[in-house]
Amino acid sequence: MPTETAAQKQAQAREAYDAFLAGCPSRQLLARISDKWVALILAALGSDPGAERPQSMRYSELSRRLAGVSQKMLTQTLRSLERDGLITRTVTPTVPVTVTYELTELGLSLHHLMYGIKEWAEAHMNEVLTNRDNYDTQHA
Repeated sequence: MPTETAAQKQAQAREAYDAFLAGCPSRQLLARISDKWVALILAALGSDPGAERPQSMRYSELSRRLAGVSQKMLTQTLRSLERDGLITRTVTPTVPVTVTYELTELGLSLHHLMYGIKEWAEAHMNEVLTNRDNYDTQHA
């Protein structure tokens, strides 16, 4: 029986992931990245996709940028993104302590998709609102 290399095992695992299957771990990842706060945090940290480098932001900057997010939700979301390797948290020993968040390479690859979805939503919101009104009128 031939021995598989680590790369071969990883390739097989990648092929085995199918988010349409209930027990697939990729479904949990999809649930996480489809959260509105995750999408907005990734878009905010990534800055403009045309920028040379993504921007790092302090917690307070993120909180101000994401109108309506609670402190608890922002903290939980940042921790989960850090755990998944999508962002890094850097603590600088100043007075007071400075904590900044920045996208990792993995997070940056997802940022490009999320920023595109954000732009799409902003560009097509009027059409969606019109369609909602038409639907509601027809089904009233």
